[in-house]
Amino acid sequence: MYLALLRGINVGGKAKLPMKELAAIFTACGATAVRTYIQSGNVVFEAKPHEAAEACVAKVTEEIAKQYGYPGRIVLRSTEELRETFTHNPFLKAGAVESTLHVYFLNDLPAAGAVKALDPLRSEPDAFAVHKRAVYLHLPNGMARTKLTNAYFDSKLKTVSTARNWNTIGKLLEMMEA
Repeated sequence: MYLALLRGINVGGKAKLPMKELAAIFTACGATAVRTYIQSGNVVFEAKPHEAAEACVAKVTEEIAKQYGYPGRIVLRSTEELRETFTHNPFLKAGAVESTLHVYFLNDLPAAGAVKALDPLRSEPDAFAVHKRAVYLHLPNGMARTKLTNAYFDSKLKTVSTARNWNTIGKLLEMMEA
């Protein structure tokens, strides 16, 4: 199973893309067992082998641009990758309240030097930790008030990211493992 995380759709009235239409695009591009979760661009699907999943996401990206006129920035994760992200959260292990936890899923593995150059004091009391292609966030004052934004991490880590809250990540993992 794979998870496609679309960035920036159906948020704040911008980039409208109904989930039924998104699921149909995935199916037309070769994905099977396609399911969506909430209106923020979460698609669980099957594709074999892994290269087929990557090819499917590339086709979906092109189709979104063609049909809707905006970039379909998509971050792909396998069940194993999402499970690792879910079990590794250092803030959860430290006892943080789940409602304060989020993850930025990175499209690319950031360079070690870029990770070291991130400012840990950028948005106190907010905190972050980078592990592989995930940036774990502890945001006691909420996502809307933090300076730890997509734009910040994308520019500093030279990649594209998309955020999900901890509850959504758990639901998506349940869907993938069902």
